[in-house]
Amino acid sequence: MRRRDFLVLAGGIAVVQPRSSLAQVPGNRPLIGYFAGGKRAIVADLVDAFQQGLRELALVEGDNVNIVYRFAEAHPERLPRLAKELVELNPTVILAGAVDTTVTLRNLTTTIPIVSPALADAIQLGLVSTMARPGGNVTGITPYIAGLPAKQLEIAREIVPGATVIGVLGNMGDPKAPPQLHELETAAPTVEAKIVAVDIHGEDELPTAVEQLIGEAVQVIIVLQTTMLLSLRKQIAAVLEAKRLPAVFGYQQHVLDGGLISYGVDLRWCFHRAATYIYKILNGARPGDLPVEFPTKIQMVVNLKTAQALGIAMPQSILARADEVIE
Repeated sequence: MRRRDFLVLAGGIAVVQPRSSLAQVPGNRPLIGYFAGGKRAIVADLVDAFQQGLRELALVEGDNVNIVYRFAEAHPERLPRLAKELVELNPTVILAGAVDTTVTLRNLTTTIPIVSPALADAIQLGLVSTMARPGGNVTGITPYIAGLPAKQLEIAREIVPGATVIGVLGNMGDPKAPPQLHELETAAPTVEAKIVAVDIHGEDELPTAVEQLIGEAVQVIIVLQTTMLLSLRKQIAAVLEAKRLPAVFGYQQHVLDGGLISYGVDLRWCFHRAATYIYKILNGARPGDLPVEFPTKIQMVVNLKTAQALGIAMPQSILARADEVIE
């Protein structure tokens, strides 16, 4: 049941659907690269959101643009090879699904424009000079807003009142993960809680990692926002439900596939919005001149079916704030 409609167009500004000048030259199709670390079947909704954004700007795959796709299928070790293949195709612009793929590409090219809908920690990683003036060949949207992990910690303690041992599931090889963990570790002492983090590198390590958290007597866990964990969301939901362990996520996709509760940005909006960057670059804009954007909306999604399975009585304070409740 949707509690509040969530609709944001281009950061709050309605997008006019222009007729792209590219549509006038069907024999000269720009090549767009699409590079993602997750499993294509799992992130199909994000691909669809991006393609829809392109169509609204009169960029139609196979008509006036071509798109070539590379997915690592949740195997981070494949990223360098796939990035090399993509760069060698010399696309006009590349959409990099997250900061892990962005970093991999940036190590290979400083000239091909790169747009990322999930551009985390960009200044610290040397991907941009400033958010307002990126300055190089990378720009995009950052779905990581200061204070978000700390808020997820508050929600975890609201779901399990008085929880003092908070588990964190992450894969630290993803550049998005360390800053989130650092913020959680900084925030935990203020609420007299302890953070216990486990690092996994693949699906086969998931059951052992959860058992390790249980062995540390964690009462609730926070699943970090990373590419691999997003692709493993169904497996994560199944393992946590079997162990009756509540969890807070950053992406609503986790909750739609059986997770308990999420609090964060709408990734689909980010990928839809990324199409506008592609459009501008194809029409002559330089990525270094396009400011990195921040989403204007944070949303909470709750799965009451999962709460019932876990034996969790979801607080009314949570339900009253939820943007969507799955019953």
